[in-house]
Amino acid sequence: MPDWRCFSRAIAVWLLMMLAETCHGILRTLYLAPLVGDFRARQICTFTGAAILLAIAYWFHDWIGANTRKQQLTIGVLWLIWTVCFEILLGVFVAGLSWYEVTADFRVWQGGLLPIGLVALALSLRISNWLHRRRRLVS
Repeated sequence: MPDWRCFSRAIAVWLLMMLAETCHGILRTLYLAPLVGDFRARQICTFTGAAILLAIAYWFHDWIGANTRKQQLTIGVLWLIWTVCFEILLGVFVAGLSWYEVTADFRVWQGGLLPIGLVALALSLRISNWLHRRRRLVS
């Protein structure tokens, strides 16, 4: 488990990620879904959302201070768990969706791609660590 300073910073970054993803979802609903349909828009936005999350992880990588593989993966798994809880709570209790509707994006066998985005989220600190190391080697 990461130290408390690292952990509290990871929580702050996750909150920023959820704010960014919420705005991303609003923009998807307003602009992309009318063009391609809601389900296709959700599929497309799995990849743009993963890019947004990776960018945030990259920008805050050094500030979080998760320097070991174990810390990075622990935080990534926590982000994944918190995000699943956030998605379910938001869908069921805020939007009033049924459990079936909330879990639609999780069903890969029916075209839901959210698990891909969640894996990207869980690995985002590891990927950003790799990108930072690569950038330092090139510089």
